Amino acid sequence: MPQGEGETVRLRPPRNTLNERAVGWWRAQWLLMTAVPVVPLAVLGALVEPARFWLLLPAAVLAAAGTATAVLFPLWWFRTHRWEVTEDAVYVLTGFFWQEWRIAPMSRIQTVDTVRGPLEQLFRLATVTVTTASAKGAVRIEGLDHQVAADLAERLTRITRDTPGDAT
Repeated sequence: MPQGEGETVRLRPPRNTLNERAVGWWRAQWLLMTAVPVVPLAVLGALVEPARFWLLLPAAVLAAAGTATAVLFPLWWFRTHRWEVTEDAVYVLTGFFWQEWRIAPMSRIQTVDTVRGPLEQLFRLATVTVTTASAKGAVRIEGLDHQVAADLAERLTRITRDTPGDAT
């Protein structure tokens, strides 16, 4: 990032939150993942009488844990995910206990992609993926309103096109 002599860069939380619909999207994802083991266990428990208790018990435990997680974690994730784009870089902050700050300088961005899976489309959300040469991988901003994501991808494409490449 271009910095004048004597200037320091201060790491601060990015300004933007995700779209509120991301909470519902994460909940739906979690409930679907919970259903994958619970439904077969419950069906087998209903059909196989000698093993009913040993099949329905883990189904009930998994269903309760999955539901509790689907209720609590997405709210927590929503409060801890932040993002921001400036003329110099893309900033993403995720995590609470293990915070991860990702900063992608505009001069290092190689591609900008927008993805909308079936569940994201249902919630009118999208994910913007910013790919750099970093060994850590791409910077992803999930849970954006689909129009905000499209506008962001267009803005990033314009900024990176107008930013000279990093010679280092």
